Amino acid sequence: MVELSLVLPRQPDERWQLAKQMGVTQAVIHPLEVGDGKTDWSYDDLLGTKNWLEDAGLEFAVLEGSVPLTDRIRLGKDGRDEDIAAFKKFLLDCGEVGVPVVCYDWMAGVRWARTEAHIERRGGSYVTGYDNEKNSGGPEVEGTDVTREQLWEAIEYFLEEVVPVAEEAGVKLALHPDDPPRESVRGIPRIANSVENYDRILDIYDSEYNGVTFCQGNFTAMGADVPWAIRHLGDRINFVHFRDVEGDANHFVETWHDAGPTDMQAAMDAFVDIGFDGPMRPDHVPTMAGEDNSNPGYHTNGRLFAVGYMRGLLESAEGQ
Repeated sequence: MVELSLVLPRQPDERWQLAKQMGVTQAVIHPLEVGDGKTDWSYDDLLGTKNWLEDAGLEFAVLEGSVPLTDRIRLGKDGRDEDIAAFKKFLLDCGEVGVPVVCYDWMAGVRWARTEAHIERRGGSYVTGYDNEKNSGGPEVEGTDVTREQLWEAIEYFLEEVVPVAEEAGVKLALHPDDPPRESVRGIPRIANSVENYDRILDIYDSEYNGVTFCQGNFTAMGADVPWAIRHLGDRINFVHFRDVEGDANHFVETWHDAGPTDMQAAMDAFVDIGFDGPMRPDHVPTMAGEDNSNPGYHTNGRLFAVGYMRGLLESAEGQ
């Protein structure tokens, strides 16, 4: 069955208790909560985090974002073999500790992009947005000299090297879509930006360990029919970000989970229909009253609302 999860900090605070009070027992460790941009995970770091979580009755379900994947790997630059070797070691350590899913991305240079963080929505809440016209100009960033085909070569090389190690370790890889899912951002090509491209990526190495982070907002911004895409990708979905946006890859605004254009009940029904049994977390929530918006999209109150909403959708889907 679907397992609801939450992004939590590595060390205990009230969010750990709130998660358990909501019946959430799966933790996603993410750099937005780690707070230090950590990517150099040692075995002892992983083990210590798992032990601390388990002692509090929480499962270390996903390591997301803060993984040792460099732009030398993404862009196919000199030195990538050394970096891939470090990533393989990291996967083996995750397997030894028992971390089941690693979420990574193929966004070189700019990475995640937002141009607005104070867009007012329901009741004076704040959400984030992206406007491509506001994300232009400035100095050239690394990666503008790389072609789209070179990116394809780089991800093929990477997956052929690391998926066998992921299989050995028992750690499922989950590729997050480009965010925003444009053809390029600031002149750097992107490839994880359509369902068709995901099909190509999954075909590079046919294994459940070469899978998808199904971030619903990005698939919406791609123009995909979300319930159809869920069924299409099926058992290659290893992790889910439950969220929604209004707009497209050039200009979009995050929404409340119950107020976007996607039929969220149909999306949850699709996850149940395919037998998805992995971690699913709310993502990019509104900043609500009493919160300072210092971490846009990741404050606590919006996540409490989203988990309750998702639990209702899930109960409805499972009861059909």
